[in-house]
Amino acid sequence: MTQPSATPSTAPSPPPSAGLPSALLVWYFVLVWGAGFLATKIALQYTAPFTFLSLRYVFGMACVALWMAWVVYRPRPQAGGWRSIVWPTTPMAWLHVAVAGLGVHAVNLGGSHYSQYFGLSAGITALLLATQPLLTALIAKGFMHEQLRRDQWIGVVLGLAGVVLVVWHKLDARTMSLPALAAASVGLLGITLGALYQKRFAPQVDLRASSMIQFAASLIVLAPLALHFEGFAVRWSWPLVGAIVFLVIGASILAVNALYILMRRGQATRATSMIYLTPVVAVLAEWALFGLLPSGLSVLGMAITCAGVALVARPAR
Repeated sequence: MTQPSATPSTAPSPPPSAGLPSALLVWYFVLVWGAGFLATKIALQYTAPFTFLSLRYVFGMACVALWMAWVVYRPRPQAGGWRSIVWPTTPMAWLHVAVAGLGVHAVNLGGSHYSQYFGLSAGITALLLATQPLLTALIAKGFMHEQLRRDQWIGVVLGLAGVVLVVWHKLDARTMSLPALAAASVGLLGITLGALYQKRFAPQVDLRASSMIQFAASLIVLAPLALHFEGFAVRWSWPLVGAIVFLVIGASILAVNALYILMRRGQATRATSMIYLTPVVAVLAEWALFGLLPSGLSVLGMAITCAGVALVARPAR
């Protein structure tokens, strides 16, 4: 899933929900992020990935538009404050937000959705995407000249070893296809580069404005692909509608907003370091809904990878 987007503009004050306990916000973020892989798996039984994402972004833009209308027209107890929506102030700022959004939305979700569409389980997809801190650390070391501590290097090695164990076992057991693995890798690269681009070129933005811009940019890119390659075929059903509502409101708006609030409180590391729990949530949800349990080797690989990611994400003491 994604982090809040940003542009070079003044960020608004936190919304009233900022009064919620940090622990509650962290666990909400982790549980919804993990369950989102199962919601995707359910939705892909009724439509193809690019089509599903296009529907998701249309609904997302509608929800954000209603949110903005509520912010603008609701009686204000006091002028200004968080209720004012801050848009990017220059064309380049708009472009930065859109490019970051294409990475974390279109490329990331397009790749991860197609990995499940090609048969990869929700738990393994969540595991591969949860290695984002590992790839980020390697890119930061190679291209940004950031130094890694010894425990972070150990975490990188452990994390990659766990992924290799899981992937090798799945390929050997013929329960993972190369197209599924390639799609997940594209998704991982998209979220990693998109997040790094956002951090470098878009450090601050209003969450509502950035969501609208990024949903629109992703829709412009994915809708033609959905029409050309998938025929925009949809079998409408209540599970599909429920998945769209859950992923847009529960994940893209509320969970990202929770992470945004944690960032303002200086606790972003606490939330993002717990991303290694999302594969566990996805596996448990997949078992509860579909009766699918990973093999012993997959569980071992997941544990090793989660330990590695935790080491990499752990702040220095």
